[in-house]
Amino acid sequence: MKKRMTSTPHDAVFKRFLRHPETANDFLTLHLPEAIRQRCDFSTLRLEPASFIDEDLRAWYSDVLWSVQTPCGLGYVYVVIEHQSSPDNHMAFRLMRYTLAAMQRHLDAGHNTLPLVVPILFYHGTVSPWPHTLNWLQLFDYPELAGALYGGDFPLVDLTVMPDNHILRHQRMAMLELLQKHIRQRDLAELQPMLITLLAQGYLTENQINILISYMLQAGTSEKPGPLIRELAKQSPRHKELLMTIAEWLEEKGRKKGRKEGRQEGLQEGLQEGRREISHSIALKMLACGLEPKMVMELTGLSQEELSSLSL
Repeated sequence: MKKRMTSTPHDAVFKRFLRHPETANDFLTLHLPEAIRQRCDFSTLRLEPASFIDEDLRAWYSDVLWSVQTPCGLGYVYVVIEHQSSPDNHMAFRLMRYTLAAMQRHLDAGHNTLPLVVPILFYHGTVSPWPHTLNWLQLFDYPELAGALYGGDFPLVDLTVMPDNHILRHQRMAMLELLQKHIRQRDLAELQPMLITLLAQGYLTENQINILISYMLQAGTSEKPGPLIRELAKQSPRHKELLMTIAEWLEEKGRKKGRKEGRQEGLQEGLQEGRREISHSIALKMLACGLEPKMVMELTGLSQEELSSLSL
């Protein structure tokens, strides 16, 4: 699929000709679709770099890439001209990749709208005529479904307009959707009845519960999440030990925050040492309950070294 720079005489002569502005102007005047040609100001014709860099930092190349502005100066049209001297049954997809790459480069340059990108295949192989489809949708196992999917709006799951009573029926997705819908908008304690109902259904694994509780604590807006976690623990025997451990840590964190400042230095150091011991004890309980070390560090504020020393 990835095309690198080639040294065939066919490619070489084609590129040398089509990178010449006047020659490219003639070619585009002849071969661009009429509706698009009428929107091009060929006095702005510009040769663009034809190499693209993928996510793995590997280069791949189209043959020739030209850009042209529209007469009003508000839009751009790019033309990818691809030379081929032998058939390639996935050529339509390759042209689509070049098309999307040119669009992305246009956005990266600071533009806010997508340009029209016209891929043109220039073919002179021994097999005649060109034997493969140039409609990339026809390369799918189900072309009609592909046309419907890529020719309209993509599916959207918009939690912001989805009623809570609908979310509650979403089984293994329900608790995640409920929390992410309300995480920034209301005190999660208000969701307690619904959260208890969802926990009682038993759809989620231990690891998923751990992840969601951590998410609630990190991103939620509850001023006192400890009581909420304790209540969830009472209603969820399967997860009681872990939830009670987290609630214990939250309440200790609240006590630490609520202590008045300005105490004597020696007493303050003693209190800090005591709180450190409590944090270590709670971290060990979290690990014993199966919480991942990374999550324990995020919750307790302990470093990796401190956590490693506890588990030795």
